[in-house]
Amino acid sequence: MDAIEARNPRRWWILIVLCLSTLVLVIDNFVLAVAVPPLAEDLDASAQDIQWILDSYILVFAGMLLTAGSLADRFGRRRVMIIGLSLFGLASLVATLAANPTELIAARAVMGIGGALVLPSTLSILITVFDDEERRKAMGAWSAASVLGLVGGPVLGGVLIAHFWWGAAFLINIPVAAIAIVAALVLMPESRGPWTKPDVPGALLSAIGMTSLVWTIIEFPQGGFDHVGTLTTLTIAVVSLATFIVWEKRVEHPMVPLRLFGNRDFAGGSLSLTLVQVANGGLLLVLTQYLQFVLDYSPTAAGLAFIPMMFASIMFNGLGAGLGTKIGNRTLAVTGMLTTAAGLVLLANLSADSGFPMVAIALVVLGAGAGLAQPAAISALMGAVPAEQAGVGSALNDTIQQAGAALGIAVLGSILSSTFTGAMPDSAPEAAHRSISDALTVATSTGDNALVTTAREAFATAMSASFIAGAAGVLAAAVVALFVMRNTKTAHEPEPQEADPATEEPRSELPITK
Repeated sequence: MDAIEARNPRRWWILIVLCLSTLVLVIDNFVLAVAVPPLAEDLDASAQDIQWILDSYILVFAGMLLTAGSLADRFGRRRVMIIGLSLFGLASLVATLAANPTELIAARAVMGIGGALVLPSTLSILITVFDDEERRKAMGAWSAASVLGLVGGPVLGGVLIAHFWWGAAFLINIPVAAIAIVAALVLMPESRGPWTKPDVPGALLSAIGMTSLVWTIIEFPQGGFDHVGTLTTLTIAVVSLATFIVWEKRVEHPMVPLRLFGNRDFAGGSLSLTLVQVANGGLLLVLTQYLQFVLDYSPTAAGLAFIPMMFASIMFNGLGAGLGTKIGNRTLAVTGMLTTAAGLVLLANLSADSGFPMVAIALVVLGAGAGLAQPAAISALMGAVPAEQAGVGSALNDTIQQAGAALGIAVLGSILSSTFTGAMPDSAPEAAHRSISDALTVATSTGDNALVTTAREAFATAMSASFIAGAAGVLAAAVVALFVMRNTKTAHEPEPQEADPATEEPRSELPITK
């Protein structure tokens, strides 16, 4: 009874703010996919410019996540989230007014800083506002907001661009960010961990290491390990991250509590989420191309095609929140991962002449799997994090998923590209071997209808290979979850660890102020 009376009476309103804050970040990432063609034409952007417009955000975002989580724990999670939302909104305004690619790239980089400040704060606030009994439901809603943004981004972007101009894709961020800021100031309590000396070397090493790692993953499909640039960034990433680990183990007040990886739930949840995100990261890349180039969907129609997955994910998020307390995190996560693998196998069996019903069935299965697995894995992972380190724990979760998604885009994209090239007949023009878009361009210019059919069949073959690889990754994640995670049915205190004077603070002493 006392625990129920101690619950924040505004907690569900606070959850809406957290979901809005997450939603604006996810929508922005996916809305840009349909904004690229018109902005490239209007700004006279080259292919390299477009690459930087897309990558500048993710590079800065990935590099700043761990530092942002640490800042949130030290200076206040609400404060850091509000600063991040402000930066994100202001940078979005600058992006709408960009007159050339350089200005847009700079605005996207600042948006990356804002996003990195926002995302870890949302999850860390969630786990401090909601108690053990209600946390699963809250996490389910938070995860559902991400799925909604994933589907709604391309759809909303397509509608806005059709009626206005490419800048509208960034303009929509401003009112959402403003509403979230006002609501956070009015509704949300401030929370922070105990003050510790800032770990500046750790922050620099993590930023350099993660930025270099993500850059290596992005560039690998183009250059491979033979390319000087890829080798250079990979070397920087390995050296920086190895030095970061050594430093964090020796410094008195580490930015990242590496001892968390000694906890079975944290380690199992982290590794399984990484493997799942490898598959999810490549899903949109591959399937949107299939819908547009093979089934001849418009960008807006391709976005609408993901609606079955969205509804299934939201529905099974709610189902999982109730089941988690009865059957446990491990059982729920493994069940969801096996379901996700089944969905990927269904996608792998699509052909060049498959209709939308087959796509919809596969997406429903995928949505159900994601709705069951992701909240359970995150619940297990975050349940192992002491409340005073919720910010950096959340940042570790976000970093793991971002790295997995980037790796998935690189790996599955590479499989897609190489398999497509191999599936195209030697008699096809050389340019048609590079990608399906190039093949269709050649076919249009030459009037070769047979090449269109050949390219679509080759892409279906390549897509099948990509999704089989993704399914293998998710099955590996299920095995990790099965043998490493504990089958916790209620949130638990972290496993006993070696005392760390920088972080050993009792949960009851976590300062929360209004």
